[in-house]
Amino acid sequence: MTIQELQPSGIWKNFHSLTQIPRPSKKEAKVIAFMKQWGEDHGLETMVDDCGNVIMRKPATPGMENRKGVILQAHLDMVPQKNDGNPHDFENDPIETHIEDGWVKANGTTLGADDGLGAAAAMAVLEATDIEHGPVEALFTIDEETGMTGANLLKPGVLQGDILLNMDSETEGELYVGCAGGIDNIGTWTPSYEAVPAGMVAYKLFVKGLKGGHSGMDINLGRANANKVLNTMMLMAAEKYGLRMACIDGGSLRNAIPREAMAIVVVPEAKKAEFEEYAKEYEEIVKEEFEGIEPEMAILCEPAEMPKQVIDLTTQDNLFCAIARYPNGVIAMSNDFEGTTETSSNLATIKMDEGKIVCASLTRSLVDADKDKLAAQIRKNLTDNGAEAYSTGDYPGWKPNPDSPILNTMKAVYKAKFGKEPKVMVIHAGLECGILGSKYPHWDMVSFGPTLVHPHSPDEALLIESVAPFWEFLVETLKNIPVKETVA
Repeated sequence: MTIQELQPSGIWKNFHSLTQIPRPSKKEAKVIAFMKQWGEDHGLETMVDDCGNVIMRKPATPGMENRKGVILQAHLDMVPQKNDGNPHDFENDPIETHIEDGWVKANGTTLGADDGLGAAAAMAVLEATDIEHGPVEALFTIDEETGMTGANLLKPGVLQGDILLNMDSETEGELYVGCAGGIDNIGTWTPSYEAVPAGMVAYKLFVKGLKGGHSGMDINLGRANANKVLNTMMLMAAEKYGLRMACIDGGSLRNAIPREAMAIVVVPEAKKAEFEEYAKEYEEIVKEEFEGIEPEMAILCEPAEMPKQVIDLTTQDNLFCAIARYPNGVIAMSNDFEGTTETSSNLATIKMDEGKIVCASLTRSLVDADKDKLAAQIRKNLTDNGAEAYSTGDYPGWKPNPDSPILNTMKAVYKAKFGKEPKVMVIHAGLECGILGSKYPHWDMVSFGPTLVHPHSPDEALLIESVAPFWEFLVETLKNIPVKETVA
């Protein structure tokens, strides 16, 4: 069976279409063109704004013209992650999907159900002829995953509706009414370079096989961070065996827990046997630390071609010290929402670029003041250890509104439809609602979606049995949107 054969057919057909269109973040030209043509082919008022967001409008069905306008919102881009050695080209190749034990997965890459499934649901509503709804707009934003560019550049006054239904949440039966804000932190060292000391041997150190995952949704799962694991290994080896580092490449995306990290290092030939034994012992120590969490972890120490140079010792010491002290993982849990991460930090990437060493992390918090405080602490750690540091890409959280009319409507609809109360939640991941709400402060907003696990990693999987109730809930919600308030 293929995903085109699954029910409800409208969602799965459109999701399949999106899997065939390359759409990695910041490379969305093909999917923008596809969506524009799709809207026009379906007779919808369709526009593309200056930054690439696609907006469509569909009139109310007969008898529903007096309902409040609804904006169905999803993002078009996807996180491009793949397993080591996978030849997939995210800019040109379609995503290959398969069904496994009730889940839809991709073949060694991210699936793109985040947020292709939300976009497919909006498309299914727009083309349907058998569901009741008031005036509907669809907002398909670009570049959500690497900076929320589409949301940030959306102009006020373009959308006409009153209610935003964001379809980028990842557990069916949960309604999200708030999300974390975030800020990126960048540290840069400008090392000097030295000739490799005499009498050294070279090694490639490679941390691989980690689960990675979404740095908001999965940060509370205690998974290993490849950058931290590799740095600790080098820090200890520098002290014990005189290790010197030539280059480093860790992590790949700002919003993903790093799954892999690599460095080229040299050690004195006289310490060769001791260092190799240390590498084996260190791997066992880390495997024991993450037993049951990272079953596929491997730390490789392989002979390498001798590098031409190494970074100066002062920069190396500063780098190792800064990364060792770098806040990473859950910093605080919420007192208001049980089991929800309140504040976190993910050391996402460490790269060498044009002779410089650049590290980047993403700080998230449900409390904007705590987000800013943690970012300041990170910058202080970096500057104390010889780096230039700054923060960028600050975006606000979405403050919950317990009196939200659309929330109360959706709670009643869900209970009537499924015989149970939906869970009302806040999410530690960043949703576009906070930014969009700042542009359209009158909007009443809820986020929801089907069940998706391990987004931002090649283990991303969509639970098939959750898609039908998600769709039925969306359809029933549209049918029960309140009427517009009349002015006396």
